[in-house]
Amino acid sequence: MFTLPDFPWDRLEPYKRQATEHPGGIVDLSVGTPVDPTPEPVRAALRAAADAPGYPATYGTPRLREAAAGWLRRRAGVSGADPAAILPVIGTKELVAWLPTLLGAGPDDHVVFPELAYPTYDVGARLAGARPVRTDGLLSLGPVNPKIVWVNSPSNPTGRVLPAEHLRKVVAWARGRGAVVVSDECYLEFGWDEANPPVSVLHPDVCEGSHEGLLAINSLSKRSNMAGYRAGFLTGDPALVKRLLEVRKHAGMIVPAPVQAAMAVAFDDDAHVDEQRARYARRRAALRAAFEGHGFRVDHSEASLYLWTTRDEPCWDTVAHLASLGVLAAPGEFYGPAGARHVRVAFTATDERVAAAVERL
Repeated sequence: MFTLPDFPWDRLEPYKRQATEHPGGIVDLSVGTPVDPTPEPVRAALRAAADAPGYPATYGTPRLREAAAGWLRRRAGVSGADPAAILPVIGTKELVAWLPTLLGAGPDDHVVFPELAYPTYDVGARLAGARPVRTDGLLSLGPVNPKIVWVNSPSNPTGRVLPAEHLRKVVAWARGRGAVVVSDECYLEFGWDEANPPVSVLHPDVCEGSHEGLLAINSLSKRSNMAGYRAGFLTGDPALVKRLLEVRKHAGMIVPAPVQAAMAVAFDDDAHVDEQRARYARRRAALRAAFEGHGFRVDHSEASLYLWTTRDEPCWDTVAHLASLGVLAAPGEFYGPAGARHVRVAFTATDERVAAAVERL
């Protein structure tokens, strides 16, 4: 029987209440929830497809799969992107949580993920009854041959970007041991350091032209302000995608037809993403300057929608200090013991709330 950790966000509630009591109201920077409008063409596509009396396809419409593959080729440099290897999913958190189970992981299998990581990687291993392993050094595993190796670049929570050379070594190591590499690439279009841009595990510079043993996960939640749509996709090794398609058919894991129509429009359009990037760049610059001026140090944070920052004190002390200013941040230990002296600050709040945080800091 698997055991699950306590839901971490419940521990933040007292600090949220404290921040809410600030005369100017709370500035909630603890969760990376998009707040800007969903693009109108996406909403129009959803409305146009609202008459959907029949069951949708688990595999997704050909139009959606071609749009997603086109986005991979155009924006991520994945020259070998194949519409036949695109599988839509009901939001990527669902996939992260259930992927080890869908891939057949069990009690004798190890699921590896970064030391600082999105908590659902650990939860997914536990749901499958597998052994979660938190490490940044694959060589530290010794003779263990893991079932799954998660990589996350750009990282949540740190915003760290793994260069192509690093990812190439991970792929070679995993292929030599029969492990599946799963790359969570939900922040791929939000790199801020031109000298070190995010790269997909499916890019030719990483995979050397073959997607064998590789899976990549992408989401429209952040890219297109569609978190409420629960819209993402999985792609990579065609054999693995086909296997997952069959399991998801049996399990009834199907993206609703109107959402599939909206997804296709979103992946075909880059202009709204460029506009959103500009918004986030302004908010990021303002918050970074304010936190550094307040005595914080920002580590990594070269990509994603977060600042990974510290005052070199226990993270809960920092959370309490910020709450006294009416600002809520996420304690770093939510993402692993290595985060015990950092907090994660999201810059997904509105311009007005970001300005309020800057003034208070």
